[in-house]
Amino acid sequence: MAAFNLTPSDPSTFILMGIPGLEAAHIWISIPFSMFFVIGLLGNFTLLFVVSKEQTLHKPMYLLLCMLALTDIGTSTSVVPKALCIFWFNFKGITLGGCLTQMFFLHAVSNMQSAVLVTMAFDRYVAICNPLRYTTILTNARIAKLGLVGLIRAVLFILPLPLLLSRLSFCANRIIPHTYCDHMAVVKMSCGDTTVSRLYGLVIAVVVNGLDLMLIALSYGLILRAVLRISSKKAHEKALNTCTAHICVMLMSYPPFFFSTLTHRFGQGITPHIHIILANLYFLLPNMLNPIIYGVKNKELREKVIKCTSRMCSLWGH
Repeated sequence: MAAFNLTPSDPSTFILMGIPGLEAAHIWISIPFSMFFVIGLLGNFTLLFVVSKEQTLHKPMYLLLCMLALTDIGTSTSVVPKALCIFWFNFKGITLGGCLTQMFFLHAVSNMQSAVLVTMAFDRYVAICNPLRYTTILTNARIAKLGLVGLIRAVLFILPLPLLLSRLSFCANRIIPHTYCDHMAVVKMSCGDTTVSRLYGLVIAVVVNGLDLMLIALSYGLILRAVLRISSKKAHEKALNTCTAHICVMLMSYPPFFFSTLTHRFGQGITPHIHIILANLYFLLPNMLNPIIYGVKNKELREKVIKCTSRMCSLWGH
């Protein structure tokens, strides 16, 4: 791989090291990384295609699934292509502008994803606790507006992160022991006063995402209370079954996010390569598993995917 060593010598460029301590295994690590990435893209684009083509799926719940798919595509494509360039070609250089741009898109899309998960929890709450008014409360137009609010929130909250960093001076040693430009990883490269950047990043991570998590917990608390009031066991199972896919998605999203965020600040005792691998899996696994989970758990969506796949196969056969 020495012939492809494209690491620049320009002192104004950051160097992304990949996974320190596991450089010899970069090629092997790239195999599951690229597989997860391709499977995730295929699954999410299939979901987007099927929902766009099938008129019967033009409903709030499926619009939310499309938003989730777009955020999954956004987070994985913000991280994985650059990581694979490091693993395959040893191309480790990234300019300050490129680094801050990657950071903005990565954190903005993650913030947007959190907003989508909150809206999905509200969707399930209305569907179970107030089913007769579901179609009047959650219209397609209202879901689109909520999505736009989530996007505006993400841009407004995340934009200060790269703007604050762009005003700082950086040390001569610009080696980032990571596969992507995470906010705290870049903050640690600065020689200036990073107090404001550190505090703002912590507030966004803990307060904003913590508030989202509280709203989700509140929605599911109200759902559980409503379900427990239902006397029929079959109705219990049906109501809870509609929530299991969303709960699985949240379990894959929030714990790894908080682990990665807090480890950067307080987890100095954790082995760096373990932290970096888990941080990357946070972007890879949900991207791959979310469309699979919803495809398996949602009968209507599963049938439409099979129908579209069969139609495509028959066309190719002719």
